[in-house]
Amino acid sequence: MPLPPIYDPQAVEPLWQELAAVGVEPLTTPEQVDEVLSAKSGTTLVIVNSVCGCAAGQARPGVMLALQNAIIPDRSVTVFAGVDRDAVERARSHMSAYPPSSPSIGLFKDGQQVFMLQRTDLQQMNEPQVAEALRKAFDAHCSRTGPSIDEETYKQIRPYEGCGSKIPLFPARV
Repeated sequence: MPLPPIYDPQAVEPLWQELAAVGVEPLTTPEQVDEVLSAKSGTTLVIVNSVCGCAAGQARPGVMLALQNAIIPDRSVTVFAGVDRDAVERARSHMSAYPPSSPSIGLFKDGQQVFMLQRTDLQQMNEPQVAEALRKAFDAHCSRTGPSIDEETYKQIRPYEGCGSKIPLFPARV
């Protein structure tokens, strides 16, 4: 039986849509996560998204900026902590060398994890520092030509501003 969401999926929709606006695919099931992260070739960026302030202030904006780099991963995906809980658990199982963390950002190359930013890292960084760390990882491990979207479209995107602590909990199912 799937784990029920903790947060209202409609309330957090803007928090994953801003990543989708730069080409990041939401994964909502463990099967989708396995399909993507079991790929034995290419590079995949995985964002464990969250409602917390460091996701809003550092992680999502930093990822969005990093995906404007000249070199980017072949694929970028996200799972949402507290919403798609089974997908998040599966993604974390692929990142088992690191303790569970929300938010977190991992880069996989040829099915192996080669880079990780955990919550403890992100809390000490600002948006440009997150983007720079990711750009360095992209330059070292990726080969796809970027950016993920054209510059004019990117300039029109405004990351969601606000602390996720005001996101309501999803009512428990009886």
